Amino acid sequence: MTNENMSVEEQLKKAQILSEALPYMHQFAGQTFVIKYGGHAMGDKKLAEDFARDIALMKQVGIHPIIVHGGGPQIGNMLDRLKIKSSFIDGLRVTDTATVEIAEMVLSGSLNKNIVMDINAAGGLAVGLSGKDGNLIQVNKLKRTKRDPDSNIERIVDLGFVGEPSHINPELLQSLEEIDVIPVIAPIGVGPDGQTYNINADTAAGHIAAAMGASKLIMMTDVEGVLDKDKKLINRLTPQKVNALQNDGTIVGGMIPKLETCLYALESGVEAAHILDGRIPHVLLLETFTAHGIGTMIHQENVRG
Repeated sequence: MTNENMSVEEQLKKAQILSEALPYMHQFAGQTFVIKYGGHAMGDKKLAEDFARDIALMKQVGIHPIIVHGGGPQIGNMLDRLKIKSSFIDGLRVTDTATVEIAEMVLSGSLNKNIVMDINAAGGLAVGLSGKDGNLIQVNKLKRTKRDPDSNIERIVDLGFVGEPSHINPELLQSLEEIDVIPVIAPIGVGPDGQTYNINADTAAGHIAAAMGASKLIMMTDVEGVLDKDKKLINRLTPQKVNALQNDGTIVGGMIPKLETCLYALESGVEAAHILDGRIPHVLLLETFTAHGIGTMIHQENVRG
């Protein structure tokens, strides 16, 4: 619908939305937001275009967005096409030599560049990176243990070339911020021996947010946010409440590691973490520039913004 076809009421509603957004634009100007981009939003063309427009707008009003993207389904599709079998342990892909090569090809290749092109087409200026560029993300091999239910003995689980960030190079990202370039980061890192490692995108985003002193860590998912036992959205949480909900069994499954990453970011000085439903058009703008938001915000007890 063009502006010429809009009723006065519709135009007034748009003006009201812009007016509501203005104080948040002032509040967040000059601040860094680290956004984990993944899930359905990446696979839907219209949602991908909406995301790119939102990122370009954020940059235009003075926010410094840093995007860390996933790509699990795309990696899986390529592995299937090449007839390479893969398996998962506790939601993490077991990554052998062939799999890590495919992961790097998919994440650092066309997937990363398509996001960059979408943002550039929307009026932003983006550049694609992987964690190997400029030693952006240095990692150690991820170590996991799993308790055997029969013997009750903890055993070491070998996930292959899956890494956990040990050091982030913030200077590279700070330099890009200074020249108004939007970094789009593929979660591939390098180990002490020069080996390539795949990194969980949520984990990479949390460590980058901490290293950059970001004001917000935003994680886009395929659920509304954190839900209570009645499956209703919880709009705000503190670390204490997250721990209580985890202990009583309200928070389970794949939401647990996401919230652990959010809590790590808060402990490292990030002001707030948000878990949003990436299936909602313009969800970034709705959460950032409206009074009530649309997802779940996790913040320290004394932070209300």
